[in-house]
Amino acid sequence: MKSILIIGGSGLVGSKLIEYAIPNYEIHATFNKNNIDLSGICSHKVDLLADRSRVISLIKSVNPDVVINTAALSSVDLCEIDQNLANTLHIDVTRDIATVCTDINSKLIHFSTDAVFDGKSDIKYMETDIPNPVNHYGKTRLIAEDIITKSSDLNVILRTAVVYGWHTGSRFTNWIIHALSEKRMVDPFSDQYNTPTLVDDLVNSILKIVEMRISGLYHAVGKTCISRYDFALLLADKFGLDKNLIKPVTSFDKRQDAPRPPKTCLDAQKLERLIGYTFCDIESGISFIHDRSKLV
Repeated sequence: MKSILIIGGSGLVGSKLIEYAIPNYEIHATFNKNNIDLSGICSHKVDLLADRSRVISLIKSVNPDVVINTAALSSVDLCEIDQNLANTLHIDVTRDIATVCTDINSKLIHFSTDAVFDGKSDIKYMETDIPNPVNHYGKTRLIAEDIITKSSDLNVILRTAVVYGWHTGSRFTNWIIHALSEKRMVDPFSDQYNTPTLVDDLVNSILKIVEMRISGLYHAVGKTCISRYDFALLLADKFGLDKNLIKPVTSFDKRQDAPRPPKTCLDAQKLERLIGYTFCDIESGISFIHDRSKLV
């Protein structure tokens, strides 16, 4: 049985990976503040920022076939305000992980972002398009991509965006659904476009990559290029919530600490063809999480 070490196993992607992978893999997973209390896996408390040497020694001791690094700062604005923090987690820690994975010949699957692009294109970005990040978050993630690419031919980089699901870690969907359920107004952006990605699709694609021993750089995203405002409207429709509480704002109306690219929609056809898997569109993804909500 192959062994997988998931760095960031208590987060949205990490916990879903555990759920889908546990029947067929030996699973090790790290956590920091939120303990992973699941039978059948080995969990390890690791603070990537406070004790960088801990993750290095853990990878060496576990000696996994595959390391999946889901760790990143979720706040683009925090990365702009505290650039040293972003540099440490996105660049220095990534270099540590990549180096030790190369040393022990473990495959590394690393997540990147659509924020490596400047958002000036009217069509979806392909893997061959030239990155040009407009904020520090995107710049650090692009540097990390270069580190991963140069470390080993085994490695995989997956650029993804706005990952969502029926999960406590699904920030955007939870914000919209919870606020509207409590009759509170929300103000999503109408001029920032991405390709939201159902976490279950992302996890299924990762497991196919592991099974098929694929390497390289890929876009792993949903099919629909959509603004956060229109995403919120679709959520409200499906969950039977009041759309009148959704007030669109623009980047000019509501300033953010970090500049945002206006339209960083990605094209996942390269990966879909390679692994024989189709990412869902936004309507199908919302229907999926709505169905899941009924099971709780």
